[in-house]
Amino acid sequence: MKTRNVEIVVSPREPHFVGDGFRVHNFIPSAYRMDMQSMDPFIMFDYNSKYNFPPSEIPRGVGVHPHKGFETVTIAYKGRVEHGDSSGGGGIIGEGDVQWMTAASGVLHKEFHETEWSKTGGIFQMVQLWVNLPAVAKKTNAKYQAIENKDIPRVTLSNDLGLIEIIAGNYEGIQGSASTFTPIHMYNLKAKSGAETTFSFPEHYTTMLLVLEGNITINNNENVPTDHLALMEKSGENFTVKVNDDAIVLVLSGEPINEPIAHYGPFVMNTQQELMEAVNDFNAGKFGTL
Repeated sequence: MKTRNVEIVVSPREPHFVGDGFRVHNFIPSAYRMDMQSMDPFIMFDYNSKYNFPPSEIPRGVGVHPHKGFETVTIAYKGRVEHGDSSGGGGIIGEGDVQWMTAASGVLHKEFHETEWSKTGGIFQMVQLWVNLPAVAKKTNAKYQAIENKDIPRVTLSNDLGLIEIIAGNYEGIQGSASTFTPIHMYNLKAKSGAETTFSFPEHYTTMLLVLEGNITINNNENVPTDHLALMEKSGENFTVKVNDDAIVLVLSGEPINEPIAHYGPFVMNTQQELMEAVNDFNAGKFGTL
């Protein structure tokens, strides 16, 4: 099979705060060509790189806000988040856990640093993705998947130099924890220096890797340091990752939905008319209460 090469290694942009609890670098959309349409099905990618939050009696975070037409996926690497939505979903996610919320036909959501964690503070590191939904699924009921780290399937690398956690999709025939509406692969590679592994995805899939710890080399020629993202070309299938320093790498690959995208704030639909309907539904209280 043909090798898939790196298209570009993207540096983290200047961080900004979402609410007062999430200090994020925005990779999608970015200054490069990484807009919603070209990165389909991944339509937003916020990365809270390691940041030390001081203790606070009042948890920091984001108050009640709406979502419609897509899914939010939050992966916790450091720290703890408490959240809830108007469909009845919610809970607490800690290190290694995943929150997968399907906003679909509309939901209200809030998320804050977990109360007890907030009182002591500490290092906070998380990823939040928006995953688009096909038109037919945008009308489904909101739902929530609480994925604890202990329940995520994993594969041990050769020579016992690390593992791959399979959050969604499959790896070497092992199915991940999350159910998805379209084909999506989402892994955490957690490996020691010297580890080497090969990934393979259909060449038309949108594929990228975020290095959260350490640094890696892709295909023996492209170095990707901490907090940088490697966007892979849509040509070829296989690529090799070599771990230079102990690393944690988020690996993402998804099949483009290839439908029109109409976006306004927290609403992602297919047409401007649907966006107006989403705003009207929200203003009319049809997303429930929280």
